[in-house]
Amino acid sequence: MAVCTVYTAQSLNSSCSISTPSKSHLRFHQKQVIFFTKRSRNTTNHVITCSASDGEKTVVIGLAADSGCGKSTFMRRLTSVFGGAAEPPKGGNPDSNTLISDMTTVICLDDYHSLDRTGRKEKGVTALDPRANDFDLMYEQVKAIKDGVAVDKPIYNHVSGLLDPPEVIKPPKILVIEGLHPMYDERVRDLLDFSIYLDISNEVKFAWKIQRDMAERGHSLESIKASIEARKPDFDAYIDPQKQYADAVIEVLPTQLIPDDNEGKVLRVRLIMKEGVKNFNPVYLFDEGSTISWIPCGRKLTCSYPGIKFTYGPDTYFGNEVSVLEMDGQFDRLDELIYVESHLSNLSSKFYGEVTQQMLKHADFPGSNNGTGFFQTIVGLKIRDLYEQIVASRAGAPVTAAKA
Repeated sequence: MAVCTVYTAQSLNSSCSISTPSKSHLRFHQKQVIFFTKRSRNTTNHVITCSASDGEKTVVIGLAADSGCGKSTFMRRLTSVFGGAAEPPKGGNPDSNTLISDMTTVICLDDYHSLDRTGRKEKGVTALDPRANDFDLMYEQVKAIKDGVAVDKPIYNHVSGLLDPPEVIKPPKILVIEGLHPMYDERVRDLLDFSIYLDISNEVKFAWKIQRDMAERGHSLESIKASIEARKPDFDAYIDPQKQYADAVIEVLPTQLIPDDNEGKVLRVRLIMKEGVKNFNPVYLFDEGSTISWIPCGRKLTCSYPGIKFTYGPDTYFGNEVSVLEMDGQFDRLDELIYVESHLSNLSSKFYGEVTQQMLKHADFPGSNNGTGFFQTIVGLKIRDLYEQIVASRAGAPVTAAKA
């Protein structure tokens, strides 16, 4: 059911009734019905603009991270949880950054760059600098989509570095906005129903960015190093502070299991979950609120050197009460992951072993043998549960969080 707003205006011209859609200057596809009521001398115009009711409103998820930090892989895991393959808009720009699946639409906030690659170079700013981004348009369009109104979203072409013609984005059930700044602007931040920050250490980030930008975007090693150095001040100023607002943070660090490790192949990953978030119950290991250290390697979990270690417990993060689940090490056999899964609670899974099933389904994704893929999958299940709770609450149905 749509919610309609009625506007009345006076006109001196007589007319018949007419129905017409319009597009606003902010590139919205507004639904309007205009009625002309004829009187003796004047005509009264009733303009009815319709948007979605609360029950139909899009749920908006924000994912923040620096370039090359695994956002794309996380998006593929998340959309898989909701079903259907995530693909670019059919018949659209082949260089579109948008991914659409059965229930989700993922838009890349790079599309709101106000300066193309040449423009940024001329002005001496990076893409991380707020001056290179149009936050007004970002806010207005995300708000419109959340309210059930289609928009003409711009496209930033990562291949050419140019701003391409816009594409139509229709309101999905779930909108994921991923990129550098989903929590930077307070107005956009307030539109989010849930937010995640991927916090990658400098050592790990460098290795990932080289692999991504050299293999997929054709950048040279020298250009990647120069880009990282040029971006660091702006990252520290504009991107990193956003993690204080996130409902969940996935922090990726070098291992502590290998003394003086310099290779970065084994990772220590922490899932930091804010307490008191509506429709979100943090995952816990063994006993909620306790401090746990667990080495599961043995007869039920195959572990090669240096093994695997889990820790769990309460903590504070930027002044907020949080629960932290940590995994250091990597899996040898994903089918054995169900042993670890069975000791975790509040996973929001639909059935026993769903986390393991999702991990096996995407065994070829980066991070599938360590905590990055494991925690991304868990967060995906938590977001699905959050979405179902929001929809149920809007419909007035009893709301029960999944505990599995």
